[in-house]
Formats: sequence, structure tokens, C-alpha cells
Amino acid sequence: MKHPMGIRKYKNIQTTYGNRGMDLEEEINLSNQYYLDRDIAVIYKKPTPITITKVDYPSRVEAVIKEAYFKTPSTTDYNGIYKGKYIDFEAKETTLKAFPLKNIHKHQIKHLEKITNHGGIGFLIVRFSKLNQTFYLSYEMLKKFITEEKRKSIPIDYFKEHAHIIKDTYQPRIDYLKIVDKYI
Repeated sequence: MKHPMGIRKYKNIQTTYGNRGMDLEEEINLSNQYYLDRDIAVIYKKPTPITITKVDYPSRVEAVIKEAYFKTPSTTDYNGIYKGKYIDFEAKETTLKAFPLKNIHKHQIKHLEKITNHGGIGFLIVRFSKLNQTFYLSYEMLKKFITEEKRKSIPIDYFKEHAHIIKDTYQPRIDYLKIVDKYI
């Protein structure tokens, strides 16, 4: 980029198109805040359990974590209660036209299974970012795919046929509770 006065100010400017809008997690967090503010549901993002082992601590306001490790594998991203039902879900984004199963861990699938076995509602929210489509995939349909198919990823066509599309709205941004209503 050249300065109007002929001064070359920037050498390597690269345009990136990732993160142009909000990411999925941020949109879900805003949606959950909307639900909470209107007393519709109480749903929170679970913190990642970590143990801090090294901190650079020059002062209280300037403390920086230098080293940490995961205490235990985390379960899923979100949980809460809606209309007397416990809900628990994982949120994932992909730039591909298929959702790689390696993006969800076996212990997370097992956790969703336990939730549904105990009467809760477990699901995935998956965004195909290049297609600008977001889906609600129930645990049952996830399990069906894993059981019946031998593929390493779930194609977009499976989502179109067996999942629910979540249409973007203004408030809440991702109104996934409209779909949860179908399972209550």
C-alpha cells in the first residue's frame, strides 16, 4: 500500500476473509443472553477445565498465563434448562462441505448419549461457514450416521435430509430453541 505522499508505509498487507462476521460461538452466546434476559431459558457455555502451572505475574492487572494443561477432557460446549428439560450441546464450524467426525470426540458423543438416555436433549449445532448454513443435528441422527455409515465425515446432504436448518434471525441470532421445541 502506498502513502499519498509517496511514503511506503506498509509492506505486506494481506486481506483475510475469515472472521468477517461473528463466529458461531459468539452468535450462540448472544442468543443465550437473549434467552436469559427474557427468561426464556438458562443456557451457559461451559468453561474449559484447565490447570495453570506457570504465570508471569509482574502485577495483578498484568498477570499472563504462560503454561497450562487440560485437567480432564471437556464434555460439550453448552448446557442448561429450557421448559423444564435439560439440554446439552456441542457447537462446531467447518469450511468444508462435510463435517469431519474427528471434530467431535468419542467422549463427547458418549456424553450426549448419556444425556439423552436420562431424558435430556442432546444435539450438535454445526455451521458450514462457506455455505452460510447452520444445522441442528440431534444426537439420535448423529448416532444413526455413525452406526450405519463407515465414512469419516458427515456430508452436507445428510444434514439437509436428517437435520434441521437454523435460520439466522435478528433476535436471537441463532434461534435453536425453535427446534428444541420439536423434541419436547
